[in-house]
Amino acid sequence: MKASIVIPVYNAENTIEATLKALKLQTEKDFEIIVVDDGSIDKTKEIVSKHPVRLIFQEHLGPAAARNLGVENAKGDIIVFIDSDCIPTNNWLVEMLHPFKEPGIIGVQGKYMTKQTGLISRFVQLEIDNRYKRMAKWKYIDFIGSYSAAYRKSALLSVHGFDEEFPIASGEDSDLSYRLSKKGLKMLFNDKAIVYHLHPNHLSDYLKKKFNRAYWRVYLYKKHKRKAVKDTYTPQLLKVQIGIFYVFILILAFDLYNGSFINSIILFLLLFVTTLPESIRNFMKDIWVGLASPAIILLRTIIFGAGLIVGFFKH
Repeated sequence: MKASIVIPVYNAENTIEATLKALKLQTEKDFEIIVVDDGSIDKTKEIVSKHPVRLIFQEHLGPAAARNLGVENAKGDIIVFIDSDCIPTNNWLVEMLHPFKEPGIIGVQGKYMTKQTGLISRFVQLEIDNRYKRMAKWKYIDFIGSYSAAYRKSALLSVHGFDEEFPIASGEDSDLSYRLSKKGLKMLFNDKAIVYHLHPNHLSDYLKKKFNRAYWRVYLYKKHKRKAVKDTYTPQLLKVQIGIFYVFILILAFDLYNGSFINSIILFLLLFVTTLPESIRNFMKDIWVGLASPAIILLRTIIFGAGLIVGFFKH
């Protein structure tokens, strides 16, 4: 069998059927679908059981453990991962498998888009589009997101799969990519392998997601210290913004003690200036998102910075 598609699911009754229906329409036909139910308590089981897929159950251990279980049961030489809230285009699997014609390639990153019309969802899509532009500049990448990912099964087994210490979708895919990259193995970004994804619709959901990612990013960087400096996915400006935010907090505390806020104001203005490059890019594509971007980016910086602090004391 050419490929095994592995889908971890947890309480996915509202989305999984659309994913499975889209997989039936793939132009590539030589594949199996393995759905790993991560202890769902809704109607996920009933919905998945109506489709010609292999359904495997585990207690609620998280997506990393679910993907590993899927890999253990897979028959394909290529393991393709997709999330239960993603809808692939008809040629998605063809595009995910095409780069493996080159013998040295062991991993492929696909691309996600959205049809959502909300302001926050549009901001998130532009945010990820900017990161895709960064990835496209590299011949080989060191990051693959599991929402649209493919690996040679032999490569996955060589690094013992995903780290199950990540209990939620929080960096387990980055960790796997970093470990493969460290071995000198080659991975590519294919922007033609598209899935449609559901982004956060509300600002609170978006910020909560950023906090959780920052929290677990500390554990990720504890394992891969060099990647805290640079990788093929994370914009360097984001790290600059976090650094300025931390300095701003320290200076603000000092200014509160002295009763003068000139230094704090200067640093806040500097932080605001760092939001402009991304905001201008967004404005050129979506006026309303561009106008809202400075405020969203500032909030993102604050929440991400807070998540890193909490994660530091935990990990």
